[in-house]
Amino acid sequence: MQIKKSSRHSKIARDFGETLVLYWLSKHGFECAKVDHTGIDLIALNPHTKERMGISVKSRTRTEVSERDSVTIRAKEFDKIYDASKAFGCQPFFAMVVDAGETIRVFITSVAHALEMHPRSSAGMDWRMSPAHLAKYALDPDVMTFELQVRDGRWWQPAR
Repeated sequence: MQIKKSSRHSKIARDFGETLVLYWLSKHGFECAKVDHTGIDLIALNPHTKERMGISVKSRTRTEVSERDSVTIRAKEFDKIYDASKAFGCQPFFAMVVDAGETIRVFITSVAHALEMHPRSSAGMDWRMSPAHLAKYALDPDVMTFELQVRDGRWWQPAR
């Protein structure tokens, strides 16, 4: 399916990703809130570990051509998530939300663990989306994941 994104799609995708992660955490017993703060988007209390999480959500919509592209987290974003997490007494976490093809994939892991898997360069860090990396994340007990399968029902056809 060819994707033609709206002019506001980046902001809409960002809001969707934050709300999706917030919903999923809440559904699974996490006390959580969306926050408007530089560096983190969500704060959640993990009922399993009692850990307070400061979560920076990264949302991407991929076309057929870019489905395997990495989610790039720029170097300057790391100081922001560390500072915000410290200010709120949280452990820094990432949530990557990637809408690609017929699957929306969500990955949640600590910033420390993300950096163990994908060391930071001067430009930042790339959360890789190759089939081999997806298989690795699925087996990693420190990467929480869930997926939504998406199919169009009846939908408008492109104008000719």
